[in-house]
Amino acid sequence: MRMQRLLAPALAAVAALSVLAGCGNGSGLRVEGAEPADSSSATAPTPTTAPTVTPGVRSGPASTVSLTQVRTNLLVDKGLDPNARAILTNCTVISRCLSQGPTVDVMHSGVPQQVVYIHALEKFVFGVFLIALEPAGPRRIWSLKVDQPTINASPQGDLVVESEKFEPDDKPCCPSGRKVEVYRWDGRQMTRVSSTDQKGD
Repeated sequence: MRMQRLLAPALAAVAALSVLAGCGNGSGLRVEGAEPADSSSATAPTPTTAPTVTPGVRSGPASTVSLTQVRTNLLVDKGLDPNARAILTNCTVISRCLSQGPTVDVMHSGVPQQVVYIHALEKFVFGVFLIALEPAGPRRIWSLKVDQPTINASPQGDLVVESEKFEPDDKPCCPSGRKVEVYRWDGRQMTRVSSTDQKGD
């Protein structure tokens, strides 16, 4: 009995040390903070696919162009149409004669081009410019005389121009039909690749 009384405190001390040892390695008490990830159960990150960019269609924010600078550069352009030159010369409030259209990349350069409309005071559009946005300033790379156009870039990167077609007897409110033209950048200039006339309703 005396031997048992002597061994009891020793056994209790050994048991207490075992419990403390278990707590020290985190298996007994909860350890605050992140634990290292188990490499065998960690899930590998799913690779992301880069977004595809369709030629001619701008998916990001469009670059802005100063219409005042566009007007200045057009007026020194020797190839500018005389009628457009007369309008721009007498236009002191830029918004009354020029407005921005869509931003496209029909040159496939990665740098946007800006469509700019030229119109009369009553907003009747009679022409369009395609402006390259270059470090030296906006530069006209193409222009077209056209009435009330709607312009977009096709999925192939061509420029699609839909416009109203007026016959001599048509009233300003009521064109006889529409024309759809497709223009493509050939590396040096815009060339027309198709033209279709559509009759009105």
